[in-house]
Order: sequence, then structure tokens, then C-alpha cells
Amino acid sequence: MTNIKTYCRNISLPLGRICITADSRHLLAITFEDTKQDVADSDDGCIVGSNPIIQQTEEQLRQYFALKRTTFDLPITFTGTEFQRKTWQSLLGIPYGETRSYSQQARAIGNPKAVRAVGRTNGLNPIAIVVPCHRVIGKSGKLTGYAGGLDRKKFLLALERKNRLSL
Repeated sequence: MTNIKTYCRNISLPLGRICITADSRHLLAITFEDTKQDVADSDDGCIVGSNPIIQQTEEQLRQYFALKRTTFDLPITFTGTEFQRKTWQSLLGIPYGETRSYSQQARAIGNPKAVRAVGRTNGLNPIAIVVPCHRVIGKSGKLTGYAGGLDRKKFLLALERKNRLSL
């Protein structure tokens, strides 16, 4: 069995510090440092450092925040149940600068009654920003739930709307 090393690196972005986690093949996680999901300081076998995928992720995130990138081109993988993977994958289909409701997302994955489960699963999204769960809002248009905090969700949506208008 091959022992694949996992690397973690904390970086600063306009939203605060994040932790990028990747192995040699995939981006595994982007988490906000001040949430319980932060892994770079944990003792779980993660090597604090960098690799080419972390470097590519950092570069693309910096381009995104500089309004020079609207899509990400990174090798990602999801670890979770079939429902979780399907829910997270559907987030990648929400266009930059647009939003969907949780009920629209539930319908998009073919499970219109799973609105609450979709919301819970989005909250567990391991790859913030790149997998844009911040683009999912309440049916009324109200900002609801975001593992990184509603202020960050509001910031990301405003950044994308502003940039979309100038494209």
C-alpha cells in the first residue's frame, strides 16, 4: 500500500487565514483557520508545508481575490457519502456571481425533499471558496448558514457580483 503524504499550509487572504490541505494528487480541503475545521495545527499526520497542488491553489485563490479569476482549475476529490459527494459536486455547477436556493440545489441533485440535508451537507463542504457553497442562499434570498461565517459569505457574494458586472 502506497503511503501518500498530506500537506497543510496556512495562508492569509482578504477573508482571514485559511488552511489548504492537499496530497500529491488532489486538493483535499480549504478551511478557515478560526473554525474547528482547521487542520494545519492538528496532530493528524499532516505535514506542515507545501506541494505543487497547494502552490497552485494559493495562486488561483490570490487571482480570484484580485478579480482576475472566475473559475478554478484544480484537481479536487471529495471524501464522504454518495449523497455528500453528489451535493458538493452540484455546487460546482453554480455559475460565478450567481446564487441558488437550497431547494433549487436539492432539485438539481434529483432529491427535491432533501432541502435540509443539502443545507447540512453544504455546511460540511471541505473545500471552501473553490467549491462554492457560499453561492447557496435561502429561498427568500436571505443569507443563511456558512461554515466560515455569514460575514464571509456576504463578502464572497459581493466580490463576485461586483466582478461579474465588470466582466
